Amino acid sequence: MPDDTPSDDLPRLRLRVVFAPGRMLGPGKADLLGLIRDTGSISAAGREMGMSYKRAWSLVEEMNAMFSAPLVQSVRGGARGGGAQLTDTGATVLERYRALERAAAEGGRAELAALQGLSATPLPSDMSE
Repeated sequence: MPDDTPSDDLPRLRLRVVFAPGRMLGPGKADLLGLIRDTGSISAAGREMGMSYKRAWSLVEEMNAMFSAPLVQSVRGGARGGGAQLTDTGATVLERYRALERAAAEGGRAELAALQGLSATPLPSDMSE
């Protein structure tokens, strides 16, 4: 799991940006982008998220098609092996998405606290998702 995932039992927002039907950017795709950035590999990023290379590659293709420029650039294998990296556009999209998450969490803090106060006893964090 990426380091920026909250580990407490407090309520939190999960933000999904809908550009058009079937064209969305949410926490899973953002996490995949972050892991590709960190590992230099679509395969390794997918494995860390518990998904197949085929699924990870499919999500990368979706994201690459959603924006005016690709978010991920891959290099086929060879003597040094393959790899992947975020393009400048990919790095910017991930940065903007994370900033939007932080802004939404900050802006919704009071409402989340109020909802927490009205909720039943929360489940342990490993059972609440």
